[in-house]
Amino acid sequence: MKIDAEGFRVREGDDVALGKWPTRIEPVYRSKEHYRELLADHVSRLSAQQRLLYASNRHAVLLIFQAMDAAGKDGAIRHVMSGVNPQGCQVFSFKHPSPTELQHDFLWRTTRDLPERGRIGIFNRSYYEEVLIVRVHRDILSNEGLPDGAEDDKTLWRERYRSIRNLERHLHVNGTRIVKFFLHLSKEEQRRRFLARIDEPEKNWKFSTAGMEERKFWKQYMKAYGECLGATSTDECPWYVVPADDKENARLIVSQIVLDTLEGLRMAYPQVSEARRRELLEIRTQLEK
Repeated sequence: MKIDAEGFRVREGDDVALGKWPTRIEPVYRSKEHYRELLADHVSRLSAQQRLLYASNRHAVLLIFQAMDAAGKDGAIRHVMSGVNPQGCQVFSFKHPSPTELQHDFLWRTTRDLPERGRIGIFNRSYYEEVLIVRVHRDILSNEGLPDGAEDDKTLWRERYRSIRNLERHLHVNGTRIVKFFLHLSKEEQRRRFLARIDEPEKNWKFSTAGMEERKFWKQYMKAYGECLGATSTDECPWYVVPADDKENARLIVSQIVLDTLEGLRMAYPQVSEARRRELLEIRTQLEK
């Protein structure tokens, strides 16, 4: 079954009201066994495409995951990328910036970790935190050493969106394909997952009191996410709002979108010249002897 990813894509210039976007849809799988079959097929095809990406060495792919706590970012990355050669894939998680990182502009620390050609880079959270958590918690800006007047609400977010779009446009033109996922979790489903992290001993380590605190700002986050998605989703570097209340369904949607992106590059293994081919045949003759 082919998943139509276009229904999850945020169109450039869209006014995004996340309350109108579903957090759960009809599953694309019929049973748990069917889910495992579909995911295995996606993972196998992703592995083949990753080898092509590495061999052709013309593009890089950057996958960005953003979401509220317990939305399933780690699980999606782990399951979807399970078949990819670790040498061709890099995962970076971005937490609170260090003192050194705060001495630079807000894009600096993530730019250092962009994937090189032939590789897939994954950002578990990203520079988008600077227009999300920073927007909800304005006090964070006081540690960023911004010039006088730069914190003006009328211009700050507009200029940061512009900086992000310009960066992503620059990367796209130079061969990096960027795909951005917002795992759209309902507040009720997050509550259930938090309870599971408390009730099931093997999940206790996952529970974060910080996540509980951030629940108090749910409406503010949804507003910040909605404006961010609408302002930074472009034809070249789109956002996808993935219903995340069903983890298995979300993984299948994400893996299909990644597959579509890689297959859309229409890559091929490098072709050798006739002279090189003759050289290889001569070497083969020597090896046979």
